Amino acid sequence: MAVLKTLRRSTIALAITNSEIAKAISLLLFFPLLLSGCAAYFDTAPKPELVDKVAQRLQDEESLALSTLATKLPQTLEAAITESETKRAKLKLDLPTITTPQSAIKPPETHRQLSIAEARGLALSNNLDLKIALVEPSIAATYVGEEQAKFDDLIFANVKYANKDTPQLDGDVVSFKTVDPDSPLKGEIAKLNLLPQSTEQLDFAVGVVVPLRTGGKVTISSPFNLKQTDLYLPSEQYLAGVRFSISQPLLRNAGIDNNVAGIRIARYEQSIVDLKTRLQSIRVLAAIDKAYWALYVAWEELEIQQQQYQLAEQNLAMVRRRVKAGLTAKIEINRAEIGIAERMTSLIVAKTKLKTTQRKLLLLLNDPRYDLDSRIVINTTTAPTLLNFAFNRNSLVEKALAGRLELLEMELKLAADATKIDYLENQTLPLFMLDYSYGKQGRSDDLGNAYADSFSGQYDNWAVGLKMEIPLTNELRRSRLSRAVQQRLQRLTTQELKILTVRREIYDALDQVAQNWQLIIANRQSVVLAGANYTAELKQFNEGLRTMTEVLGTLTKLGSAQIKEIKAIADYQVALIDLAYATGTLLGYGRVDIGESESEQMTGVK
Repeated sequence: MAVLKTLRRSTIALAITNSEIAKAISLLLFFPLLLSGCAAYFDTAPKPELVDKVAQRLQDEESLALSTLATKLPQTLEAAITESETKRAKLKLDLPTITTPQSAIKPPETHRQLSIAEARGLALSNNLDLKIALVEPSIAATYVGEEQAKFDDLIFANVKYANKDTPQLDGDVVSFKTVDPDSPLKGEIAKLNLLPQSTEQLDFAVGVVVPLRTGGKVTISSPFNLKQTDLYLPSEQYLAGVRFSISQPLLRNAGIDNNVAGIRIARYEQSIVDLKTRLQSIRVLAAIDKAYWALYVAWEELEIQQQQYQLAEQNLAMVRRRVKAGLTAKIEINRAEIGIAERMTSLIVAKTKLKTTQRKLLLLLNDPRYDLDSRIVINTTTAPTLLNFAFNRNSLVEKALAGRLELLEMELKLAADATKIDYLENQTLPLFMLDYSYGKQGRSDDLGNAYADSFSGQYDNWAVGLKMEIPLTNELRRSRLSRAVQQRLQRLTTQELKILTVRREIYDALDQVAQNWQLIIANRQSVVLAGANYTAELKQFNEGLRTMTEVLGTLTKLGSAQIKEIKAIADYQVALIDLAYATGTLLGYGRVDIGESESEQMTGVK
């Protein structure tokens, strides 16, 4: 095409003026760089003190050293029982020694010895709730990137080719006004017609748009136009130039803080998600600990029921010998057999409870090696903590107020609310937009000379304008601002309620720990008394003073006392777990690393 041939002819001339064009564009680009010269221009981070607080909390260890919060050395269970017995006559009663034959328990096909530390490790690696929570930080990071993308620079280019053949067209009737007063055309009236033309036209523009954090926008572009006409008077015309424009709001949407508010709110939300993920890990580990001690109770209950069954069998054998010897009525055999049947029922229930409790633990562990319906038998190996702690209640409350992730999350939400309110206040202002543009244009018969002509300074043009928008009522923006203020006031009240709730949870947990410790002591003494009572009743039966029904009744009470003691021990462990959770920590644990926040990639769980 003729246009393309002409472009090739202009290549050499264009190369000559490249250095001049580059210098001019560099000068134009220097203007927006001046706006970004200060560090505050790029500052989109939330409040530094709050960022440091979140980072420090996520680095803190979640372990709760119980001994450091106690007012004196922990007391062992034996010491506590001795202290209790000195307040009254010391009981010289012993629980009868009972041996459990190994043949009484059918050996399972597979055993898995599991400590509480191993259970925690498996949960951190496989727990589905935790895996779901670990995706949230990555999702939150995309919202930050989305807000930051609003300030991405935009490079644009457009090209348009047109070929137009037009017929002769009637023009306007005109009157000539000449410069020369003696011209024969002066005052003549004529009609101007447009002659048939064949026109080729090529338009091209390239540039960059730079969004400013002040709310404005800078556009730098370089357009050119090539126009060729044939017939009658053929012509070839190049128009080229450089343009610069800037639009800057003066009230609404003006200022760095208003334009980076979305980024700051997204960063607050990202920090909130990091805290929620950490909190979810603490919840999962606390649930694992409780499920572990529930399995411990199920195993102990099964062992007690097996012991009850074996003692009932021993009693039946003893009764049969006495009946055979004529020392006891035959009805006692029936009574002894009823006792065995009752204990068989309790044994079946205990075995089923062990399976369901183990299945709950397996669900939390989600270990791919063990199916929920697996025949694996998990044995607990961690011994319970049997130490009494005299806690400093005020220190625990202070630790909870400083360490509870929910309270720190509330601080972040309040900071985000404050940022949102500042932004919405700005949105209630009128819109005043200042526009300025400046350009250079040149014309020539080839492209290179056209660009050179544009920098001659002969054909400069500029414009300045002001745009204004003032809503009549502004009710929409005022309503949004009022709603944000009310939500912040509501959240402030919620924060006060959370602080009171945390304090109540600490005091409740402390009372629960004290109660369960006393229950351990009381139930331990009940076991000793029940054991002594059973021994005495059995001796009375051998002397013919008691029936087997009465003996089995005391045996049942012994089993109930043993189960209550085991449950009190497990409840004490759970109370310690709840106390640690109430302070925002984990019992006997270090620190849980849930990836990295902000711009860093999520690395997993340690």
